[in-house]
Amino acid sequence: MIEFHGTTILAVRKGKKVAIGGDGQVTTGHTVMKSKARKVRKLYNNKILAGFAGGAADAFTLFELFEKKIVEYHGDLTRASVELAKEWRQDKFLRRLEALLLVADENNTFLLSGNGDVIEPDEGVAGIGSGGSYALAAGKALLENTQYPPAKVVEKALNIAAEICIYTNNNITIEELA
Repeated sequence: MIEFHGTTILAVRKGKKVAIGGDGQVTTGHTVMKSKARKVRKLYNNKILAGFAGGAADAFTLFELFEKKIVEYHGDLTRASVELAKEWRQDKFLRRLEALLLVADENNTFLLSGNGDVIEPDEGVAGIGSGGSYALAAGKALLENTQYPPAKVVEKALNIAAEICIYTNNNITIEELA
């Protein structure tokens, strides 16, 4: 089985401002297969941000399901996240998907997993993927010790992660809500 690495996604919230960013690297084994992948996007009329870590096909499947839940629940991020997590955990096919989602709107940020987790970070910062822990640590430090807006914190933290994690690069995509 080929193991894909190469995703670092970071979400940072400061008040009603939120940004999610991701690097562009996709790696298989010891080879960089793609350096400019886009792993974050805006959804639901640009009111919701989402980023994925994990297998691309699995993540796109989850994006599609998440978008359906968002429409079904009229943009209610909390309800759509809980319902997706329930379905993800209970469905035999979906349980096999190897991906995580970070989603945010103007009020909430959630990490969604196939274990049925819907986790809201305490401090407004969440990281997933190969370099997620590095980006998370850098993001927390920057948020606590600078006046940078969320998008700038995401950019700087992802660049720090890229210096440390071999599965993370500096081709960064950032989406924000303000």
